[in-house]
Amino acid sequence: MPKMKTKRAAAKRFHVTGSGKLKRMKAFKSHILTKKSAKTKRNLRKATITDPTNAKVMKKLLPYQ
Repeated sequence: MPKMKTKRAAAKRFHVTGSGKLKRMKAFKSHILTKKSAKTKRNLRKATITDPTNAKVMKKLLPYQ
């Protein structure tokens, strides 16, 4: 059976933590920042854990992580 290929788009966006959870950066931080408060922009900087409902699908895209 051939090797499975990692989906590179997912590999660039998700990183697996030591406990096996998927870490990601938050969205809505690229443009139209003038109308967003400093507090909102500060909170968007932080990474977060992917929701379990999405994590199952994302793990299939990252077979070797």
